[in-house]
Amino acid sequence: MIHGLYDVIHRRRDVRAEFTGEPVAPEVLDRILTAAHAAPSVGLSQPWDFVLIRSEPVRKAFHEHVRTERDVFAATLSGAAAERFARIKIDGVLEAGLSIVVTYDPARGGPAVLGRHAIADAGLYSVCLAIQNLWLAATAEDLGVGWVSFYREDFLQELLGIPSGIRPVAWLCVGPVSHLEQVPDLERHGWRQRRPVTDAIHEDRWAG
Repeated sequence: MIHGLYDVIHRRRDVRAEFTGEPVAPEVLDRILTAAHAAPSVGLSQPWDFVLIRSEPVRKAFHEHVRTERDVFAATLSGAAAERFARIKIDGVLEAGLSIVVTYDPARGGPAVLGRHAIADAGLYSVCLAIQNLWLAATAEDLGVGWVSFYREDFLQELLGIPSGIRPVAWLCVGPVSHLEQVPDLERHGWRQRRPVTDAIHEDRWAG
């Protein structure tokens, strides 16, 4: 069992091009959402919600927005960086039949959220834990997940009718895949290389 957990952690990929478009079985979707909902949260506030998006018009509208934001970022690049970015696919919004938008409600569990008085972002961190649970559970189910980050929060809030004060944290493309790449996309395309874990470890105080 322990080897299975480590295998899922290292197999997990941020999927873009490998979605088949096939639907996610209802019982599988229930399992991965239940796994996400089982995440720890500050003060047991459970500040997340999951918006399930299957509508093609909604996905197309979001995809157009993502394309615009991709162009905005591309305009900041030049030379080799621009060439590398041109080869990178940044989303699978149209290819995946399902998207899940994960939101954060800072008012949930309030007004006094146990454990959040000194770290205002503790609730947001809790939402990220739910996203990681969802991602690992989906990988264990042989599904792919792709986190789309080329969007403006106010656009997505209006598109989905998300109430004021609730923050959209992640648009996740979810679905069956043809395969999961052995090497993450950004490494394969030469955008950046993973640094060794030893470079991230400090003893007692920050060093280096």
